[in-house]
Amino acid sequence: MTSISRRMAQFALGLRYADIPEAARHEAKRFLLDSVGCALAAVDHEDMLQAYDYVRRVGGKAQATIIGHGTRTDIANAALLNALLIRAMDYNDIYWKQDPSHPSDILPAALAPAEFRELNGKELIVGMVIAYELEMRLCLAATPGVREVGWHHATLTQFVSPIVAGRMLGLSEDQLVAACGISGSSHFTLGGVVAGHLTNMKNTADPMATEAGVRAAVLASTGYSGPVELFEGKEGVFHVLNQVAWDPDAMTRGLGSEFLITECGYKAFPTEALTHQPITAVLEVMEENEIDPHALRSILVKTTTRGADILSDPSKYDPQTKETADHSLPYCVAVAAAQGNVLPSDFETDALRDPFVRSLLGKIQVVADPSIDALFPKVKRAIVTVTTENGESFTRQEDFAKGSPERPLSDEDVADKFRSNAASILSERKIGRIVNTTFALEEIETTSDYMRLLTRSRPSR
Repeated sequence: MTSISRRMAQFALGLRYADIPEAARHEAKRFLLDSVGCALAAVDHEDMLQAYDYVRRVGGKAQATIIGHGTRTDIANAALLNALLIRAMDYNDIYWKQDPSHPSDILPAALAPAEFRELNGKELIVGMVIAYELEMRLCLAATPGVREVGWHHATLTQFVSPIVAGRMLGLSEDQLVAACGISGSSHFTLGGVVAGHLTNMKNTADPMATEAGVRAAVLASTGYSGPVELFEGKEGVFHVLNQVAWDPDAMTRGLGSEFLITECGYKAFPTEALTHQPITAVLEVMEENEIDPHALRSILVKTTTRGADILSDPSKYDPQTKETADHSLPYCVAVAAAQGNVLPSDFETDALRDPFVRSLLGKIQVVADPSIDALFPKVKRAIVTVTTENGESFTRQEDFAKGSPERPLSDEDVADKFRSNAASILSERKIGRIVNTTFALEEIETTSDYMRLLTRSRPSR
């Protein structure tokens, strides 16, 4: 029988631009615009400057461009830093049916090799679609998802990124299978990177899996071999990660005929996915009832057991870092109530110390609701009750956050988010040019032409 990794490789090598429906092509371009906007907004963040310093120290041939900086480095380092920039604010895309993932974390595995090989826009779109189609299927393959038994979704990315990079690099079928085996036998990631007090690794785990895939593809291009029955073989994924029930067919079902990319969601807030429904509910309750945040007595949030556990442990009631704050349900709800929105600026150092937001944290209670657990992960319901000092209570149930396929963003919404994210880095003229070029990506002659646009035109702060 043909191994799963070989079927994945065959799909990647066989997919052509003409095979992709227009809706899927358009979605790929929307996700690219959303992702580079997230990256540009993060360029001057302290942790991203540290990562940039690291890449400059290790050096590398000038093969691909780092977003924002314009510096060129080797394709693996470029993939790492660009994925880090996309991921840094927790503001990029989200897909969550069984396992959660952010497929756009893998886009740099297409961008860097495509730039290196001077591939055109159509080929870049093919690479991006491959990333989404494979990653999203892996997210459906385990019940419960591997995240539910302690593994981070980077564990899945390690299988997809080498195939994306390998297709862009022109690898053969055997080399693609080897690349998947090389990366996929070396980068399993513990879920502890997103538990308790969070560090920079919260945003770094998946980009490292993207980097590992690019390195694996380059290594496989030399003829280096890797396990060919990575999933189903002896002591393979199915055998070792046996706390979940695997559906092997889900990994390749419908590849090339059914495109899942249109089912992936966007983030309207720069926060962990399970905070979005509570944030949306609080914003709606506060606005509809014209509630003065200074008159709040309490906010009760009913959510999943998982959300109550990882998003409201003691460290989340005293967030000291951006990484902890954007995974803190109490903090995100407090900001929503106090400010009427949740923006990237709410996670800067000074904002984390805002005395009014801090005063609201003790008024927020997060509880697990078994009835919500029964719906999860298909529906990520939140029920919020806001009570004022005069004893009035208002309750709102929210099942689907803004940006989800059920409540989609328009093209203009995506462009507006990009404009907001890029405003501190790029001039208005350049922002407009990038928006137009991205929506017409199939017309660019080389990926390097596109990457040259993504360099700052405003001085650093």
